[in-house]
Amino acid sequence: MRSDDWHLTEDVDDFLARAGDFLRSRPGPHVMQLTWAERVRVREAGAFGTEAPLFGVLERAGEVHATFYRLPRRGVGLSPLTPEQADSLAARLAALGHPVPSVSADHDSATAFAEAWQRHTGVTPEPRDTRLRLYRLGTLTPPDPMPAGRGRVLGEQDLEQVMFWCGEFAKAVEEDVTIDADTWVGTRYADKRYTLWETPDGVPVSIAGMNPLIGGQIQVDIVYTPAHLRGRGYAGAVAAEVSRAALAAGARDVVLFADLSNPTSNALYQRLGYRTLTDWAAYDFSCAASPEVS
Repeated sequence: MRSDDWHLTEDVDDFLARAGDFLRSRPGPHVMQLTWAERVRVREAGAFGTEAPLFGVLERAGEVHATFYRLPRRGVGLSPLTPEQADSLAARLAALGHPVPSVSADHDSATAFAEAWQRHTGVTPEPRDTRLRLYRLGTLTPPDPMPAGRGRVLGEQDLEQVMFWCGEFAKAVEEDVTIDADTWVGTRYADKRYTLWETPDGVPVSIAGMNPLIGGQIQVDIVYTPAHLRGRGYAGAVAAEVSRAALAAGARDVVLFADLSNPTSNALYQRLGYRTLTDWAAYDFSCAASPEVS
């Protein structure tokens, strides 16, 4: 497979015109491709920094076989790739001298690209400690009984509360991001709709968010309960509320990621009706070495 089979573009509309049908044909495995393409499409130019996002489509004989995106500071995201496809992409990006700080994708694709990147650049990939599993909702089964309280959808008037909860979540997962009024619109949190689970006296105890409907699919992201309030059923209740809302919004598929190191959350999502779609992996690349053509 030749590296020049990859069509590269900084025009997200061109990318979606070429690859949109391919991505929507399997929205689950392509959730990050669809999500970030939509974010780039709707946000203002320069929202991702001075360097433009880059997209790529692997085409042969007019048929799309794979895609990728490269975002400044966020690295490369891949659709499922074969080892040969991963090698051809690594060769193309290395030849162009494009910086690749990291890669994330389903486990096999991310690993194949990391190995290929090392072959073509000499850069050693470092696997991240966090391992994720992507789930897709089958039949929603809400907790029974539900904890006392109710879900409340947050609106624009609740922005301060939303930023606080998202900031707490980001700290809990050790995400390197600043969330405040100045940075909010540029974060991955800004385009979600959030629901709080509140106790009968109105005290917020858990939050869940969901991304917009894209390609017939909604991703549930985030689900968070402060440590001192866990074990009381709040996360299950709010996750069920948001999953139900996603279905009501017209989603044919509802997906979410879970940290495999947290057996409690994985068991919870499975009780709610989520089923394993694929495991996810990410690798970081040292910036000490620069790409070289092999």
